[in-house]
Amino acid sequence: MTETLAYLACVLGFAGFGVKLLEAGRDQPARTLWFLAGFGICIALGITDGMPAMDVLAGHHRWYAEYAPLAGDLAKFGAIGFTVAFTRSMRFGADARLGRHAVLSWFVIVVEIVLFTLAGPDRAGDETVVAAQRRPFLVAYELVFVVYGVLSLTLVAVFFARFATRARAGSLRTGLWLIFAGVVAAVAWTLWDLDDVAALIANGRVEATEDLPATVLGAACVVLAAAGSTLSVWGPSLATPFRWLRAYRGYRRIEPLWTVLCDAVPGIALDPASGLGRGAEFALYRRVIEIRDGHLALRPYFDPDLPARVVDRARRDGVPPRRVAATVDAATLAAALVAREADHRFQPDDADAPVSRAVAADVSAEAAWLVEVTRAWRRSALVADVRRETRRELGVPA
Repeated sequence: MTETLAYLACVLGFAGFGVKLLEAGRDQPARTLWFLAGFGICIALGITDGMPAMDVLAGHHRWYAEYAPLAGDLAKFGAIGFTVAFTRSMRFGADARLGRHAVLSWFVIVVEIVLFTLAGPDRAGDETVVAAQRRPFLVAYELVFVVYGVLSLTLVAVFFARFATRARAGSLRTGLWLIFAGVVAAVAWTLWDLDDVAALIANGRVEATEDLPATVLGAACVVLAAAGSTLSVWGPSLATPFRWLRAYRGYRRIEPLWTVLCDAVPGIALDPASGLGRGAEFALYRRVIEIRDGHLALRPYFDPDLPARVVDRARRDGVPPRRVAATVDAATLAAALVAREADHRFQPDDADAPVSRAVAADVSAEAAWLVEVTRAWRRSALVADVRRETRRELGVPA
């Protein structure tokens, strides 16, 4: 089961980074995307090479059985190199030189090939074994891989963390944090090779295939990095149900306020029969507009002196500060509706609209604010008191 999931992760990784390659030459520099795709392909090859299913090749080809560990590690070296190259291209531009790290990477690769050859490990069933006199070479081989990989990937992780904290909220920041998580998984995957070092020192034997933790960490690395780098492609589609649900909840939560305003000023409802027919987001937008139109229609009935009195009472009654503004809006609206019922105008018909709390010119922000006002309208004892007092003062029966 684990192997199947790991293979699936590889397929997703290849598909995701393939999408990034298709974007090359459109909105992003092709060279940068080749680096990113190279990382995904190499890391996926590194996972595939260490899976038990590859034992089929080992059974038919002796050379593969002997050199498969080296091939898998070289693929991981390639992934690390592409990661650093991608990071430098993001930091210094698509044409940035790879610098000393490229020289270091090639040097380490040559050293690793030499150490592996000197160690001359052999395959015995599901294990790789090495003679006692050659054991130090394979231990050095594993340690060089761990040190180089952890240092390189840690620098990359720090870069993405800094980049993500400075990015604007949205898909870019989310994608960067996903890539960061993928790099952290790669660091953990690299560190897991220390168990091979311990096994070599103890008995000169290591498992020839990836164990469960290594497979999971490698698959997580591929999936997270691919998800973060392709978020701009699939993110909007994935977010659609959540946007619909958020809009639907807002639509329903402001319904009590909308209903009472429609009863008082029927003309504000643009198309009452349409409901959610054109989607929840459009329905929420229309409902917010209609509520604001109802406020405007009631502006002669708003008592300009009432907000200050409600604020004082809210403070005396212990209303939480974060709810005072919404309570004031709900109370003044309740009083205005009673005044309209009594046909008692506090201001001329062309009076300014009542001043509400400043809200960003955004449907989501408006809806969130109206949800707070609706909550106060339905639950606040102060709003109920203002409504009763206004009825008593204007002689309107309860």
